[in-house]
Amino acid sequence: QVQLVESGGGLVQAGGSLRLSCAASGRTFSNYFMGWFRQAPGKEREFVSTINWSSGSTYYADSVKGRFTISKDNAKNTVYLQMNGLKPEDTAVYYCAGTGTYYSRRPYAYEYDYWGQGTQVTVSS
Repeated sequence: QVQLVESGGGLVQAGGSLRLSCAASGRTFSNYFMGWFRQAPGKEREFVSTINWSSGSTYYADSVKGRFTISKDNAKNTVYLQMNGLKPEDTAVYYCAGTGTYYSRRPYAYEYDYWGQGTQVTVSS
């Protein structure tokens, strides 16, 4: 049974930083993708960033490019999302997700098989 457990959310002022962590257990994601999505109240879940566990290739949504950085620790089976320059519009529940299949391209949201419970990020103005 795969489990993804997020941590690191909280309340921060605009311009501040947070680092989210997602620890995976039950399997390793070698050659697969682990990523972050977010969902704000009244909005659909949207892609934030993802990383290919094997190659280290990273992908970002345009809205976070240059401010957020995704990284991984193979030994800890953990993926991180460093968020700098936070804006009120970044307020959302952030979800960690992992694929159970190899993809040679960035996976679509529906192609992620495993999801965490989410962690709240609130950015005050």
